[in-house]
Amino acid sequence: MNLNARARVEVRSSSTRFALRSRSFGIFAAGNLVSQAGEWMTLVALNWAVLEFTGSALYLGLINACRMVPAFLLSVPAGVLADRSDRRKLLILLQAGIMPLTFCVGYLLGTGSPFWLLAVVVTLRSALMAVVIPVRNSLIPNLVPEIQVANAVAVDSAVRNLSRILGPAIAGALLAVMEVADVFWISGCSIVAVLLSLLVVHPKSNRYAVSNGLKADIQEAAVYVKNSPTVQSLLILAVVPMVFAFPYTAMMPLFAEDLLQLGPEGLGILLSVAAAGALAGSVWLSLGSETEGAGKWLVCSTIGFGLFLLLFMFAQTLVTAAVMMFLVGLASSTYRTMSRVTLQTRVPDRLRGRIMSIALMDRGLMPLGAILIGAVAEWAGALWAGMVMGGGCIAITLAVLAARRQIWSL
Repeated sequence: MNLNARARVEVRSSSTRFALRSRSFGIFAAGNLVSQAGEWMTLVALNWAVLEFTGSALYLGLINACRMVPAFLLSVPAGVLADRSDRRKLLILLQAGIMPLTFCVGYLLGTGSPFWLLAVVVTLRSALMAVVIPVRNSLIPNLVPEIQVANAVAVDSAVRNLSRILGPAIAGALLAVMEVADVFWISGCSIVAVLLSLLVVHPKSNRYAVSNGLKADIQEAAVYVKNSPTVQSLLILAVVPMVFAFPYTAMMPLFAEDLLQLGPEGLGILLSVAAAGALAGSVWLSLGSETEGAGKWLVCSTIGFGLFLLLFMFAQTLVTAAVMMFLVGLASSTYRTMSRVTLQTRVPDRLRGRIMSIALMDRGLMPLGAILIGAVAEWAGALWAGMVMGGGCIAITLAVLAARRQIWSL
C-alpha cells in the first residue's frame, strides 16, 4: 500500500472513531452542555447566596456537605439502578425530578426561608444528582458504536469542562443584574435541554438479567473487580490525585492570598485558567483516535499533575502562576479522561453502571484531602501544604506503580 493510500485509510479510520458522527450522541452532548452549564450556575448561585445571606463559612460548609455526602453514599446503589433499568428512561425521570427541586431552592432563597429547610431540599436534589451521574456515564457507550466509545468519553469530558467555564461566568453576570431566585429559575429551565435530547435519542438496550437484589448485584460487581487486576489498578491509582491533588480548588483562595498576595480577581483568573487547561486536555484527547499506552498516559499525567502543583507553589508572578495553573488543569483533565476511557472500554456493559459508580466514589475523597491539606496549612503554612499536595501526588503515584507495574502496560 503506497503512502497516499495508507494516509486515506488512517483518515477514514480516524473519522469513523469520532463520536459526534453519531446523531444520538451529538444530540445528547448538546443537551448535556446546556444542562451542565445550568448545574454550575446553580452551584455558584447557591454558594454565593448562602454566604451572602448568612455571612457564615460554617453554613457554607454545611450546604456543600449536603451536596456531596449523597453523591458518596448513593453512588453504588445508583450503579445498580443503571445496570438494571432502562438508562434513558431513568435519566428522564431523574431530571424531571431535579427541575422542580431547583425551582424550590430558588424560592426558599428568595423568601428567606430557614436554613434547615434549604438544607433538606438541597440534600434531596443532591440525592437525585448522585444517581444521575453514574447513570449518565453508563448511557454514553449505548449511544455510539463500540469503535467510538473511547472518543465519546473524551468528548463528554470536553463538554463537562466547557460547561465548567460557561456556567460560573453566566451565573456571575446574572447575579450582578437580577435576584438570586431568578438565576435558579433560569438554571432549572436549562434541564429542559437534556430532557429534550433524551426524548430524541435511541440508545442500544442495556436490559440484562433480572436483578437478584441489591446485595447480590453489588457482590457481582465486587467479584468482577477482585478478578480484574486492570480495574483494581485503575481504582487504586484514582485515590492518589483525589486525595493529594484535586483539593487544590478548595485550597486556591489560601494559595492565592498567602503565596501570591492576590485578591478575588486574581483568584478568579487562576481558577478560570485551570478550567481552560482542563478543557484543552479533554478536547485534545477527543481529537485522538487511539487509546494505546493508556497506562503510561495515566502515570505521566498524574505525576505531571503533582509536578505542576509544586511549580505553582514557587511562582513569583501572576503570569507564571497562571501558566502553571493551565498545566495543572491540562494534566488533571488528561488523567481523569484517560481513566474514564480506560474503564469504559474494558468493563462489560452489563456491569458498567456498577463499576463506574465505584469509580465515581473517588469524588468523596476530595473533602478528606481538603481536610488533610487544610490541617497541614494550619500547622506549617500554605507553602508546605502545597508541597505536600504536589510531592505526595508524585511519591504515592510512584509507590503505586512500583507495587502494580501492570499499570504501565495498560
